[in-house]
Amino acid sequence: MCSRQSARSPATDGRPSDRAGVVLLLVAGAASLVAAQDSAPAAGAAIDVGHYDVALSLDVGAGSITGKERIDLGIREATRWLVFDSGALLVDSVSSGAALPFTQRARRLIVTLPAEARAGERRRLDITYHGVPKNGLTLLAESAQAYTTFSTSQWMVAVDAPADRATLDLELGMPAGWKAAGTGRRTGRAERDGQTVYRWHQDRQMPSYTFGFVAGSFTEATERHRGIALTYLGAPFPATDLRRIFRDTPAMLDFFEERSGVRYPGDGYVQALVPVSGGQELAGLAHMSEAYGRSVLADATATSLIAHELAHQWWGNLVTNRDWTHFWLNEGVATFMAAAYKERARGRDAYLADVEAWRTRVERLRAAGTDKALVFPDWNRPTADDRAVVYQKGALVLHELREQLGDAAFWTGLRSYTRRQAGQSVTSTDLQHAFETSSGRDLGPFFNERVYGR
Repeated sequence: MCSRQSARSPATDGRPSDRAGVVLLLVAGAASLVAAQDSAPAAGAAIDVGHYDVALSLDVGAGSITGKERIDLGIREATRWLVFDSGALLVDSVSSGAALPFTQRARRLIVTLPAEARAGERRRLDITYHGVPKNGLTLLAESAQAYTTFSTSQWMVAVDAPADRATLDLELGMPAGWKAAGTGRRTGRAERDGQTVYRWHQDRQMPSYTFGFVAGSFTEATERHRGIALTYLGAPFPATDLRRIFRDTPAMLDFFEERSGVRYPGDGYVQALVPVSGGQELAGLAHMSEAYGRSVLADATATSLIAHELAHQWWGNLVTNRDWTHFWLNEGVATFMAAAYKERARGRDAYLADVEAWRTRVERLRAAGTDKALVFPDWNRPTADDRAVVYQKGALVLHELREQLGDAAFWTGLRSYTRRQAGQSVTSTDLQHAFETSSGRDLGPFFNERVYGR
C-alpha cells in the first residue's frame, strides 16, 4: 500500500471505514429483515465467496462504469440474507435463476433469499450494476488512464474483509488502443464494439482488496528474470527511462524470495506509473506516481517505494492480516523489508538512517499523545498518526526484535512465518510464535509491551 513517504488519506482508503458496524433499515415493512441485518450487518458474515466473474466497461469520458458480475459462494451458517460490500455502486438487478429482492444501505448490498439457506449449501448470484466512482477507481480522460485503488467494492460488488479470499475472472472494456494489466494471468485481448477488451484469470485465492487493474495509453518496457515476466508501464516516459526507474526490481525479487523462503507467487509482475498515487499494491502489480518515477530518475537510490510495494506480494497479499486491527502485519513488515533491501543494496548506514527516521516519527507520536499499540481496535477512519503507528512504529518494532534476537533467529523466524502462513490470514500471535520457535525465547513480554500495549 502507500509507502512511508506518502500515506493515503482516510477519504480514499475504503477498507477501514467499511469495518464500522451499521444499522440496516426497514425494507418494505419487513421488521424481521431489520432484526437480521442489525444482528449481522457485516458483509460476508454468513457466506464464503469462492469466485467472482466480473465484466466491467469503462466510460472514461463520462467518468462512469457498468458491470455484470457472477458470484459463486458457500453458506457458512443458516441465513435468509446475503450481505456484500457495494460502495457507491447502484445495483440494477440480482438473480439466482429468478430475480431476487435486494436493498442497498450504508455501502452494503443485502439480498433476500426466498427461503433460509442452510450451512454447506452453494449459491450463485448474477448482479448488474452501474456507477460514477468517486474513489476506488480513478478515470482520467485527459490523461487517457484508469486505475484502481481501495476499495474494490467501489467498482465491483465484493466482500472487502481482508480474511475473505476468492479467485477471479475479470473482463475489462476500455477505450480502443489502450494497454492494460490486471489481477491474474491475461487470457485474452480483443477489439469489440469500439473498445479494447482484456480478460484475466486469477487462479489463486486472494483477498478481494488486492483485485484491480491499470489501463491507459502507456509506453511499455519488458524483461524477464528467472522465468518471471516483468512489465513496466508509464505514459510520459520512454521505455529506456522505465527500465532505469525499475532496474532494481530483479534484485528486489531475489532478496524477498531469499528472506521469505517463498518463490515470488506468480509468473509476472507489473509496475505502472500513473498521474496520482501514493503507492498501491495489487495481486501481481503495483502503481506509483509519475512524480515518484521522476524522483528515481534524479536519484537512483530513491527506490524504497518500489521495494515496499513489491514486498507486499509476500507480506500483505500472500500472508494477510486477518482484520484491520492487525494491519501492521501488512504495512509495518513491508516498510521494514524495504529498509532491509536498502541495507543489502546500499549498506548498513542506509538501513540505520531509515531506523532513525522511524524512531523520530514514533517520538513525535509520543510527544503529541497519539501513540498507540500496534494492535488497536478503532481503525475506522485512520489519522496520519494512526498510519504512522502501523507503518513506522511497526517497522521499528521489527528492528528492535531483530536487535534482541540476532540476525540468525530473526530471519529464520520471519522465513518460517511466511512459509507456514502463505495463502492464509494471520494475527500478531502467529508472528510471535514463529519468532519464539526460532529463538527459543518467551517473547510474551516484548509483544505485550510493543505490539499489544498491555
